[in-house]
Formats: sequence, C-alpha cells, structure tokens
Amino acid sequence: MLRNAPKFYEVAKRIVEITEDCILVAHNAQFDYRILRTEFKRLGFGYKRKTICTVELSKSLIPGQPSYSLGKLARALGIPVTDRHRASGDAMATVKLFKMLLNKDLEKHIIKDAVRAEPKFQMEPNLKQIINELPNETGVYYIHNDKGDIIYIGKSNNIKNRISQHFSSTSPKSKKIQLQTASVTYEKTGSELVALLKENQEIKKNKPLFNRALRRTIFTYALYSFVDDNGYINLKIDKADGRKTAITTFSNRQSAKSFMHKAVEDYNLCQKLTGLYPTKTNCFNYTIKQCEGACIQQETTESYNSRVESLIQKNSYSNLNMIIIDKGRDIDERSAILIKNGIFKGLGFFDLNYQITNSDVLESIITPMENNRDSQHIIQAYLRKNKRIKTVIF
Repeated sequence: MLRNAPKFYEVAKRIVEITEDCILVAHNAQFDYRILRTEFKRLGFGYKRKTICTVELSKSLIPGQPSYSLGKLARALGIPVTDRHRASGDAMATVKLFKMLLNKDLEKHIIKDAVRAEPKFQMEPNLKQIINELPNETGVYYIHNDKGDIIYIGKSNNIKNRISQHFSSTSPKSKKIQLQTASVTYEKTGSELVALLKENQEIKKNKPLFNRALRRTIFTYALYSFVDDNGYINLKIDKADGRKTAITTFSNRQSAKSFMHKAVEDYNLCQKLTGLYPTKTNCFNYTIKQCEGACIQQETTESYNSRVESLIQKNSYSNLNMIIIDKGRDIDERSAILIKNGIFKGLGFFDLNYQITNSDVLESIITPMENNRDSQHIIQAYLRKNKRIKTVIF
C-alpha cells in the first residue's frame, strides 16, 4: 500500500499550509501530534499547533462508556464507520464524534478550556537523553532506578524503539517505570534467539519489580505421545505437565492446534490418532483419501509410526548433540547455542575466521546457562518459526 506513497518531506509543506491557524482534532491527539512533530523535527522544522483530544472530551461529556476506543465508541453512539483503520474512515468517524461532542458541550468547555498547545504527557529531558544514546539493534535491555537496581528487563529487535515506547506510553505500568528510571543499559545480541534466552535467564535471576508476568512459566501446552492398544503412536495436545516428557511445548492451545494441523498435512498423519478428529470409526481425511487408514488399522503400524517418529525427531532435540548457529553482533560474527545430550548448555559468539573443529573448542567459547523448561520452549518455538536456521549435529 505504501510502495508508491509520497515520502513525508514531499507532503510536509502541504501539511503546514492546510493546518495553518488550525486546531488539530484527533482521537488520542497526543499520539498523532507527537508523530507529526517528530517527522518535522527530522526535517529541522519546529511544528507547533493546538490540539483537541476526542478521547478526553468523550470521557468528560459521555461518561460511563465501557470503552473509549474509536471503533467501540462509534458503535455505542450509532456513528457509522466505513473503511476502519484507514486514514479517511477513521478521520470521518472522528469528525462525526467531534460534532456530537460539540452539541453535548452546553457549557462550551471545548471552546474555553479544552484547547491546548501541547499534549498533557511530556517526556522528561533525562529520558530523552537516555533514548538518544541507545542503538537500533537487537538485544536485551535493563532499566535501572537511581540505586542501580534493575526494575525491568526486556528484549527487542530494536532496543531504541522499544525503550521509546516504554517512555512515551501512558499505561499505568509505563508511568511507574518512567518515574523510577535513572538509566538504561543494554547488551547487543544480533540474534533474537540469544536475546530471548538471555531475557528469560536474567528475569528469573534478578526478579525485576516490573517483570512479574515473565517470572512465571511462559508456555502452557505441550505435545505428548503414547502407543495405543493397536500399536500406533498417538499424539496428544495437553496442558503442560512437568512430570511428563513433552515432545515440544507451546505458548497457548491455539498455536498447538495450528502446529498439529500442519503436521497432519506435512507428514500425512491420521486426524484421529492426532486428537484432531474424535471418532470411533475412520477420520474425515480417510473419507477424502488423504489418510492411509491408520484410524481403522488399514495401514501397518511400521509404516505409520515411521512418519510419526520423523515428526518427533524433527521437533524434539531430546538426547541430541547440536549447535544452533545464528546471527552475531557484527557482520563477521555468529552466535552459537549449544545443546548437549538434549540439554541446553549455554551460548556464545565466534568470529567467522575462527574454526570450530570439535565440541571442546566450542565449549570454551560458550557461557554456561541454566537449562529449564522455559529455555527448551524458547529454542523449540524459535526453530519451528525459523526453519532455515543453521543447525549442526555432532
């Protein structure tokens, strides 16, 4: 959609002209106004306009609404919205809402009081300075209070943008972080997988004040296998249970089911024996000749089980010795994640000119890390998502 759209500098002059001596009206005005000012600042132009926020006005003039998002508010007030989440559709809905608010403002507070030169939220100068010193790169970041304690740990593919979001958000949690932030440190990783593993370990180790959610286990469902009375290997999605050995784990039930549907297609498995089609007879795929008939014992157990075992081997690194090689922090560097006997041992970085000849050499560059169910889940989920990532079995 944006391929042939004009660049901002090409329309900047026109924006200045059409907004001259005008008040900008927007739903969540501080966001739109901040974007405009940022873009003009990049062009070296100080853009200033007065603004009116229809979110704040709606809360004042139409109290008690369950939601003040534009879509839900428009539906509640009977305002027709066409082309939702597109500029023209949202703008026209905001115009209609603003007209309604002007009518409801019997005391004329909109005209007298609601106009302001700047949005209410102003980023503190020290937070701006912190953002300016951060890189636009993948890694783990640590937010510290004035005592140096870590109050939040996160990972991002763009550290600078992510911290900027923390410091410009008006959510209750973000406001608390903003008030307590004294500095931000970071560690570049290059690889998203390395960042995820480091974030997981650092949160569990440091237990930062504002990372409550990630202190808990990050997956809830798992894939298990069992052999039925007829000798066929069955697969089953169930709630994760640390007492059982899982083939792989998932963040939620929906992602587990999506994985299973794709597995049935890729490995020509039976819907009944994978728990996707509960039945006492044959599965639906057998009816349309896309199942070999394991559901009614027409396919041999050896033939069917070999395909199930291929799936299990592909998605479980149990008892495997392997290295996962991913991006490094620089062009001439790579990251290495070591799995030994199916156990995550740690990670490190190596120069492309540095030849890894055996596992002993590799282990010398690896920083040991704790193997836990969360780290296993992170690695398995990353390998499922990034099928072209390089793995070396040794």
